[in-house]
Amino acid sequence: MKTLKSKILLNEKVLNNIYKLVIEFNSEIDEIKPGQFFMLKTLDNSFLLPRPISVNDANENTVTFLYRVEGIGTTQICKLREKEEIQAVGSLGNGFNLNELNGKIAVVGGGIGIAPLLYLTKKLGNNADVYLGYKDCVYYNEEFEKYANSVTVITEDGSSGKKGYVTDYINYENYDAVVTCGPEIMMFKISDGCKAKNVSCYMSLERRMACGLGACLGCTVETKIGNKRACKDGPVFLSEELLI
Repeated sequence: MKTLKSKILLNEKVLNNIYKLVIEFNSEIDEIKPGQFFMLKTLDNSFLLPRPISVNDANENTVTFLYRVEGIGTTQICKLREKEEIQAVGSLGNGFNLNELNGKIAVVGGGIGIAPLLYLTKKLGNNADVYLGYKDCVYYNEEFEKYANSVTVITEDGSSGKKGYVTDYINYENYDAVVTCGPEIMMFKISDGCKAKNVSCYMSLERRMACGLGACLGCTVETKIGNKRACKDGPVFLSEELLI
């Protein structure tokens, strides 16, 4: 983990209130695991607490974030321009363990929950079948197509791809494991589908975080062996560990 003042290389709107941020990261890239996140904050103290934003992609000397603007913090972050600096603390959290993801993997994202799944898909390559669920507007699916074995797009209104919910299109018995990030109601349904077919399910949970370091206990997750912290013990959990 490092605290950096990083130069912004790109901060652009992808669609509506979805933005892509690319910053410099002068460290060995293998320090960043898929599913990890950074705590990001502007240098002008226009908001108090840094915002946890998951790693969307990582390359040599750069980290990419895909984020949704929905509050004071992300509103200020989206105003930053190229060559300005941002405070970045990371990489943080317990990401996806690639050693546990063997065989054929289903990668399932809903809405902005697709963000941490691109870097994972990149690492999994042809072992990953990707399912992306949206309400209506589709974005970023072409990035997944660069790495995945297949990409299935689902919209609730059927305006793009298949019509319905992403959970309607997963044949769990075809996979050795399923990884997912998105609305919890979606992930819980996926967890149930995996349990029915005896397939491992890994969930990346979204929680409000104040510190990102495990000190404030503000991101508690209830598990079968007691409370854990999403920032330190997660955000990735095996679904059978959770009290859901």
